[in-house]
Amino acid sequence: MIGSAGAARIGITGLGVNVPARVMTNDDMSKIVDTSDEWIRERTGIRERRIASQEEALSDVALPAVRDALAEAGADPSEIDLVICATVTPDMLFPTTSALLADTLAMRQAAAYDLLAGCTGFMYAISQAYGMIAAGLSRKALVVGGDLLSKILDWDDRSTVVLFGDGAGAVIMEPVASGGFLGFELGADGAGGIHLCYPGSGSRHFDDPESMLKMNGREVFKFATRVMVTSAQAVLDECGKTIDDVDVYVPHQANKRIIDYAVGKLGIPPERTVVNVDRFGNTSSGSIPLALADARAEGRLTEGALVLMTGMGAGLTWGSALIEWGGPAASNGRANGA
Repeated sequence: MIGSAGAARIGITGLGVNVPARVMTNDDMSKIVDTSDEWIRERTGIRERRIASQEEALSDVALPAVRDALAEAGADPSEIDLVICATVTPDMLFPTTSALLADTLAMRQAAAYDLLAGCTGFMYAISQAYGMIAAGLSRKALVVGGDLLSKILDWDDRSTVVLFGDGAGAVIMEPVASGGFLGFELGADGAGGIHLCYPGSGSRHFDDPESMLKMNGREVFKFATRVMVTSAQAVLDECGKTIDDVDVYVPHQANKRIIDYAVGKLGIPPERTVVNVDRFGNTSSGSIPLALADARAEGRLTEGALVLMTGMGAGLTWGSALIEWGGPAASNGRANGA
């Protein structure tokens, strides 16, 4: 599925992120499984990640990020009429984490639901929020992307446990006076879903569920290196842009080798690419908002900057978005052209 944004101007007016306090280094990891700092860095580029405590659930980690996003947007919680939480590790299946966050923040008029699209969840969620606002069904949306994958890992499996970390991000989306999203490209390949799955987590019966995250690293790597390039190129083509127009490239932070491959194939200068997988590992739906926050801290998200975001993950799913950053919220609360 691909489409340009048309006449509607809808953008991000607030951004917040949060990660658990506990830092687990590669040396710490080597005390749990048979691995080493050198082995992990060479294969993934990761040197440390954040790990939630036993008492922390996703809503606990996401709440500070949401509050920061609201503050930056100058938005009162009562103004939010849509909450989408992209995650595969909600507090529980129901009530949804989105509903719990809406209740905690007194978002009494907000529709709220959780979205399952693996590591691509944030990309799917911002495209859905865009569509709801453009259609006039929402005026101001909160999108949360976050996961505590440490809760569903097999901590005896060194091939997966070294890759992931915990974290969350949140954005406020609403009509803007200038800039905003230019287009989206989304897709899924269910035939490859078995390569990254969580058996026994739903209604499908397994005689031996082994209910922990399972990943065929080789196949996921092949998928990721392909779609990170094709999805990004597709959304650029749809919007009439080229790689040379991109000021900031924000790829999903799964593995430094995957990012390096995409950067090389797309021809994006490394200095335009945001990389923080070394500090956070793969935080799934939290990955892209965390990288956006780093880009902002480094002064890259200047008004008018063209930002390309691409994610991929379980499903198997993928998604890209192109946004012209910045611009104040529209004074009438409606998207131009809507």
